[in-house]
Amino acid sequence: MPKGYVYILECSDGSYYTGSTVYLELRIKQHQNGLGANHTKKRLPVKLVYVQEFTRIDEAFNRKKQIQGWSRKKKEALIEHHFEKLPYLSFAYRDKVSSRTSDTTKASDTMTKNLNNIIFNSNGKLLLTGEYLVLDGALSLAIPTKYGQSLEVEPIKESKLIWRSLDEKGSVWFENTFEIINNKMLKQSRKLSGQHDDISNRLIQILNATKKLNPDFLNIQNSFKVTTKLDFPRDWGLGTSSTLINNIAQWAHVDAYKLLEHTFGGSGYDIACAQHNTPITYKLLNNVNEISQVRNDKNIEEVNFNPPFKNHLYFVYLNQKQNSRDGIAQYRNNTSDLSESISAINSITEQIISCKTLDAFILLIEKHENIISKIIHLKPVKERLFNDFNGGIKSLGAWGGDFILVATKDSPIDYFKKKGFETVIPYQEMTPI
Repeated sequence: MPKGYVYILECSDGSYYTGSTVYLELRIKQHQNGLGANHTKKRLPVKLVYVQEFTRIDEAFNRKKQIQGWSRKKKEALIEHHFEKLPYLSFAYRDKVSSRTSDTTKASDTMTKNLNNIIFNSNGKLLLTGEYLVLDGALSLAIPTKYGQSLEVEPIKESKLIWRSLDEKGSVWFENTFEIINNKMLKQSRKLSGQHDDISNRLIQILNATKKLNPDFLNIQNSFKVTTKLDFPRDWGLGTSSTLINNIAQWAHVDAYKLLEHTFGGSGYDIACAQHNTPITYKLLNNVNEISQVRNDKNIEEVNFNPPFKNHLYFVYLNQKQNSRDGIAQYRNNTSDLSESISAINSITEQIISCKTLDAFILLIEKHENIISKIIHLKPVKERLFNDFNGGIKSLGAWGGDFILVATKDSPIDYFKKKGFETVIPYQEMTPI
């Protein structure tokens, strides 16, 4: 396998683009000539500001994916070779804007207390368009959420892995201790009962999959106490699993998309949200990049989705958490040709991104609902539960539970509370921007 390079370009608008390639000089020329990624060709000229060489292109590709999820300040520390700052710049955007860390002194004190530890953060996710069709290449609009999950790694002297998981209130909802056997496999130090035993086995599966991607991860010379902390209730469906996968991947220096593939599966849009702080479009591809010789199976673009009517958008939790794998299995039973539906969803996604009025937005999400409804043979959520509501309603993710998107001129809080749905979150309180 040829050696590879990770590179960072500074674009004309000041943004950074991170890529990987086998032929560095050729690839940089392509970017400069407008033949590179969509991000760079719209922001010419570009300037090469960082290069890192690897003995294998797959190592460079994995490093690229890791850097893409970093904050701007962390990328700049890398560019300026301030490597000692990198562990302490692992806080995601949501940590800087949330009420818990809005006080600068408090955030600074937290970092000081944890100088011997490393903290990784990942954003939660909401898929606004595409739903099941994202699996077949539909252009989908997704947004990261302020709510996410952190993972703190503390080196310890004991020869074990101590794992503790906290909920949004700081209460322990899972804890166990694991041993490393023959430097390859993990096992529980003690067997738990019921659901906690299932969680232990699932965690073992994830960590062992991580070790297969990086055999040096969690060897017998390294022992840790790991603490995960959710910003949202576990049943909200904002990405308890995807944020965990992305945090572990950062810790282990592996590709989060590959780790997802070896564990939970899915399209990967939730990993993209975990790694970005702005709305994105996500599209699965099926081609090989001729320059890097790496399978380029997804296209992720940051987009300026900042609707002027965002004060009229809300997220309502239906309190019926869905298993996305069950929804996917049901969708896969559909054997009809989906090309026309995918084309229609692509168009709706593009129109939603540029939409300027609330009325037009409501028409678009209703059209989107009807397309998905015909494919999965379920009535739209408004027709099933809220047919007297004055406004637009759209399902998000697996239909039937989790959050819905509500678009209306008047506050819908009283309406939904009367219906028994207490969690109504304004759009701006859910998203980083």
